[in-house]
Amino acid sequence: MENVTPPGPLFAGEEGGAKPPEARSRLRDPDLLGRRFPSKRFGPSLGAFALLTVLLASASARGQVSEPAPRPDEQFDFMNFITQHGLHDIKDESWNAYGQFTYITSWHLPFSHAYTNLNNPPGVGNSLLPTSERSWTGTSTLFLGLRLWHGAEAYFVPEVVAEQAFSGLHGLGGAIQNFELQKQGATSPIVYQSRAYIQQTIGLGGGRVVQDSNPLQLGNVVDGRRLVIRAGDFSVIDFFDKNTFSGDLRESFFNMAFLTYAAYDFAADARGYSLGAMAELYYDDWSARIGRFAPPQDPNGLPLTLEIDKFYGDQIEIEHDYHVFGRAGAVRVLGFHNRENMGKFRDAIAAFQAAPATNNASNCGSRLSYYPPGTTGPVIAPDLCHVRSPNDKVGIGINVEQHITDDIGVFFRGMYSDGQTEVYSFTSTDRSISLGATAKGSAWQRPFDVAGAGFGVGWISQAHADYLRMGGIDGFIGDGTIREAPESVIDVFYSVSVANAVWLSADYQRVWNPAFNADRGPVDIFGARVHAEY
Repeated sequence: MENVTPPGPLFAGEEGGAKPPEARSRLRDPDLLGRRFPSKRFGPSLGAFALLTVLLASASARGQVSEPAPRPDEQFDFMNFITQHGLHDIKDESWNAYGQFTYITSWHLPFSHAYTNLNNPPGVGNSLLPTSERSWTGTSTLFLGLRLWHGAEAYFVPEVVAEQAFSGLHGLGGAIQNFELQKQGATSPIVYQSRAYIQQTIGLGGGRVVQDSNPLQLGNVVDGRRLVIRAGDFSVIDFFDKNTFSGDLRESFFNMAFLTYAAYDFAADARGYSLGAMAELYYDDWSARIGRFAPPQDPNGLPLTLEIDKFYGDQIEIEHDYHVFGRAGAVRVLGFHNRENMGKFRDAIAAFQAAPATNNASNCGSRLSYYPPGTTGPVIAPDLCHVRSPNDKVGIGINVEQHITDDIGVFFRGMYSDGQTEVYSFTSTDRSISLGATAKGSAWQRPFDVAGAGFGVGWISQAHADYLRMGGIDGFIGDGTIREAPESVIDVFYSVSVANAVWLSADYQRVWNPAFNADRGPVDIFGARVHAEY
């Protein structure tokens, strides 16, 4: 589907007419990249973070409440407001600006466990702590777009984030309860540039297609057949693996299992972004995209490598939009190939078995180890630090969405990756499935409310399980041993529209076999969210 940022849940349809005419296009925020970072303090108040949001907005050229067209009269929209007063043309934009603010808080209850961080020194390891914990995130984002010349656009996106994770963001594989958690973050707000890139559109004829004004998309009319080239700093999943009903999680599900394929280890820094280039070809109801992106220098790190000829993440995706009994749908097939400096689980096991006194987790020296600096006491277990070298990871996935009615849609994602190497950028999952449905509240006279239910399940490879069973840890999981089982989650949410461009949401999740370990859990998690668009 052709919009760069498709409408929010149930406001289906991309440029080609899949969107019901009465549906409300809600701001599609593509900045939904679940990442992990340990922290030990509780966060600032919601009011303090909202104040920082206002300050960030005032630093831009113009801060505004903005919504993609078409919009009903009930929804206040600054971009439409200035258009109506002759100050802006939202259908043929030379610039636009959008923003969002989201605060999420989560609690998990105490849960049963046979052990926690088995055979590790006190306070060390990757288990989810079995005592009750609270986690939270706060984010605010500005999306700024500018037309440069015919067909050329530039985008710049600053963001502020603060967070507190469960257990230092350890102990869950792909079923992370809050998709906004980052590997680099802190309880104090951090401002950074998330995106800065240029794109060029080359028309190739065909029918004319209206592109709505959206974050990362200027309102415009383009050819139905066209080539779009992008280069700069952005996220792989800004443009790959889109899904109308399981995409913008700031308006729907809370759990990271529904952000993208949990097994999709796409190249990204610790915040979820990368330097790279890609091309998209649109040909009526078919499209294809291909791209190469820079991975981090070290697994799960922030600095990116610039040796993109030596280390890289490649992906290719083919998409077909269709209608079944007049209802819009889409199917996408994606493949990825990463070449990165990472360790193989079998190699780490073999090195440990050959020389357990030296090739263990206590003897990584200056090499990257997942144990924190200053860990005291021996950790006699295999470690990936001893075997990192240029290696490959590949995977393939399918992504399907389908309207059932104007107000109800269903989705499915499934991916299989080889599972032989450590997680480099995303989650510890090697194979994953997610499915579910979302519905807007028209049937109960709440047309701007959204409800949904989803189920996700993930697996790890046999090599990965053997490594964890021997006491090894990867970037995020490792309980000291494992009784291998699929990690699965249900996520049920309701989002109520309380004012123009403001939503409050409640969420319940249950995670079975956290970190793919049948000796722990299940874990019950309750969450709440406030989300505003401007």
